[in-house]
Amino acid sequence: MEDLHLDDEKGNEPKKVRGLAIAILVVLAAVVAVYYFATRKKPEAPVAPQTPPAESETLAGGEKASAGGLGEPLAFPAVALGESDPSVRDFAAALSTSPEFAKWLLTKDLVRKFVVAVDNVANGLSPKPHIDFFSPSGQFRIVRTKEGTLIDEAAYSRYDPVVGVVLSVDAVAAVRLYRAVKPLLREAYSDLGYPGVDFEDTLVRAMAELLETPAVEGLVVLEKKILSYAMTDETLEALSPAQKQLFRMGPKGVRAVHGKIRELAAALGIPESRLPATKSK
Repeated sequence: MEDLHLDDEKGNEPKKVRGLAIAILVVLAAVVAVYYFATRKKPEAPVAPQTPPAESETLAGGEKASAGGLGEPLAFPAVALGESDPSVRDFAAALSTSPEFAKWLLTKDLVRKFVVAVDNVANGLSPKPHIDFFSPSGQFRIVRTKEGTLIDEAAYSRYDPVVGVVLSVDAVAAVRLYRAVKPLLREAYSDLGYPGVDFEDTLVRAMAELLETPAVEGLVVLEKKILSYAMTDETLEALSPAQKQLFRMGPKGVRAVHGKIRELAAALGIPESRLPATKSK
């Protein structure tokens, strides 16, 4: 087996898991994500007035929300964008109980980096230059077989921790937090050079961009380039950098991210008609 350098991915990725992912990108999730905030120690989240127990459901962290919607808005404090990290961390307790989730909060300026990552993905760019949201251990590798040079499917397992975090995120809790910090998101997006532009439109474009990434079962054939490998399937090779970043997670990871994106979209009230169907090859 040999190391695989697919376009901009290098074989010597750092092993330390750092930063903030979007999903969904990531998801992020992640990835991815959209929408990952966490704490090392999860405090009790403030509980808003509730509907009767028979009409509510329990969210991660013990919080309840109306079965017909997101419940009352979170009582997020009025904080300046540059001082918002502690409050975002405190209110993130309801998003996930995954221990790995906390490792993704080893960075500053969470709201700004989230906005930059979403904007990058919406424009087909990989967020990695701005957010080292995950760096899987090991190296992406190839195998040489009678069918040709292939991606070693075992390499996809490097992203299993990311997939686990993506699946653990409570979509309704994530959207409640998203709406609570929306003024901060709007300010950060304006500072990025988009005054007056609705950030949620950009978020929908980012979701659609990732949903266009196909979940490919089976062999992915490669051809040698001067300093890297390219996929021989022209459709796959033409994927945007953002889509290729998700593609590297393998079909299991792609479907996990797609599923979480659709959960988030439903919680946001985004109709399925605005989102592309998942593609398989």
